[in-house]
Amino acid sequence: MLGRRHKTPHNPHLEQEKPQLSAKHVGQHHVSRTPPQHAHDRPGSHQNHSHWTPADFLVPQKDGALRFHDLNLPNTILHAVADLEFSYCTPIQEKILPALLAGKDAGGRAQTGTGKTAAFLLAIFARLLKNPVHRGAPKRSCMPRALVIAPTRELAMQIFKDAQALGKYCGLQSLVVFGGMDYKKQQGKLRNSPPDLIVATPGRLLDFQSNGYLNLRGVEIMVIDEADRMLDMGFIPDVKRIIYSLPPKERRQTMLFSATLSDDILRLASRWMKDPLLIETEPERVTVDAIEQRIYVMGAKNKFALLFNLLRREAVERALVFRNRRDSVDLLAKKLTAAGVPCAQLSGEVPQEKRIRILEDFRSGKIRLVVATDVAGRGIHVEGISHVFNYDVPEEAEDYVHRIGRTGRAGASGIAITFACEEGSFSLPAIEKYIGRSLPCSQPDDELLSIPEDIASKVAAAIAAAHHRRHSSQGHFRPRPGRGRRPPPHRRRR
Repeated sequence: MLGRRHKTPHNPHLEQEKPQLSAKHVGQHHVSRTPPQHAHDRPGSHQNHSHWTPADFLVPQKDGALRFHDLNLPNTILHAVADLEFSYCTPIQEKILPALLAGKDAGGRAQTGTGKTAAFLLAIFARLLKNPVHRGAPKRSCMPRALVIAPTRELAMQIFKDAQALGKYCGLQSLVVFGGMDYKKQQGKLRNSPPDLIVATPGRLLDFQSNGYLNLRGVEIMVIDEADRMLDMGFIPDVKRIIYSLPPKERRQTMLFSATLSDDILRLASRWMKDPLLIETEPERVTVDAIEQRIYVMGAKNKFALLFNLLRREAVERALVFRNRRDSVDLLAKKLTAAGVPCAQLSGEVPQEKRIRILEDFRSGKIRLVVATDVAGRGIHVEGISHVFNYDVPEEAEDYVHRIGRTGRAGASGIAITFACEEGSFSLPAIEKYIGRSLPCSQPDDELLSIPEDIASKVAAAIAAAHHRRHSSQGHFRPRPGRGRRPPPHRRRR
C-alpha cells in the first residue's frame, strides 16, 4: 500500500487520546457507495471532482522515476491519487502497471508495503471506467465485474479501505465480505446494491455463491493476493472452486501476487493465467535493514519488567507487541492494564467487529498499544507505528520479517525489539539466516529488569485472578458433540 505518513505526537506513556474517528465512521467500512459521476457536479458535494484537472497536481519529471501522470489514468482516478499525495510509482508499480493497464495478465512477487494493492486497484478501476456497463434493477444474484480474494479478514478490510480511497471519484461501488460478520447484512448489500468490485475471503465468498446470492460469471478481472499465504492456510481448493466459477482465462484478466514465486505458485499461475508477465522486486527481508533491530537476551521471568520499562523510557508513538499464542496475548494485556498501561488485544479469539473497532482506534491514535498474535503480522497497514516488540521470538523466520515490517513504513524510521529468553533464543539462527545478517544481541541493564513494588503487586493480583477464572471455567466445561472436528474447507471462516 502507498500512503503518506501521519506523524503522531510524542507520547511516552501511551495515554489514550481523543478519538479522531467516531463510532459512525467505524461502522461504515463494509460497503463503499460512491455516487455516480454526475453527482460530483452537485454544489457542496464532499467529493466534488467537476473543477479538478491534472494541472492541479503538479509532479516534476525525475530521472528513473515513473509518475502516475505518465500512465494515462482517467482524471477521476488521478484526482484520488493526488488527494493521497502519491507522486511517483514504487518499483513494483513501475514494472507491472503498464502491463496491467494494457489488459495483460501479470503476477508479481511483492510484500505488503510495496504498493501492490494500489497497483491492482488502479488497473481495476481504469478498466471498469474504460468499459462501462449499464446496470438494471437489482437481481437476486449479484454479478460483480471485479473480484479480489485475500487469505485473511484483516487484509481484505485493508484492500477495501484502499479501494474506497482510490475509487472515491469513480462512481463505482465496492463491497467487502468475510466470515465473522453479520451474514444477513452482507447478503442484503449484495442484493440491494450490487457492487462492481468485491473483496472477499474464500470461505464467505463460496457461501454466498452456493446459496445463490452471488454469480461470478460476469467477472472481468480477478486478483489473488498473497497466494503463498493461501497455499499455507489450505485455501487453494477453495480458490480452485472460485476460479472454475469464473469466465475462462481467455475472457478475463487475472493478477496474482505472492511474497514468493515458488514452483507451486508458478504452476498455479500457468494454470489460471494466459501468458502472464511475471515481475519480481527485492524480497522483503532486504527492507528490514532500514529498521533498527535490537535483541535482548534475558530470562523469561524478566520479560514483563523489561517491556514495562521500555514503554516508559522509549519515545513510543504507537506500538505493537507480538506474542505467539492467543492465551498469552490475553494474559499480557491483563498485566499491562493492571500496571496502568492502556492497551488492546488483537487475536483470532477477538470477535471480528471488535477487531475492526480496535484497528480503527489504533489508526486514529485513540489506542497507542496493541498486543497481538501474528494475525496482525500481515495485511495490516497502520502508519506511524514507531515500535514493534517481539515479546516472544516468532517460531517461523518469515513471521519475524512480517512483524517488524509493521514499523519503518513509507520511508519512516522504526525500531524492532525482540526478547530472547531461554526457549526463544533457539529460533534466532534461523531468523539471521533468513534475513541474511546477524542480529545484535545484548543483555538489558539491571535497572530495566525491575518494577516498583506497588505495580508488581497489582500485576501479581491480575495474574492470580486470570488463573482463578480459567480454572473455574474449566471446572464447568462440558464438551459438546462433535467439538474439535474440523469443518470441510468450503465452510471454514477466515
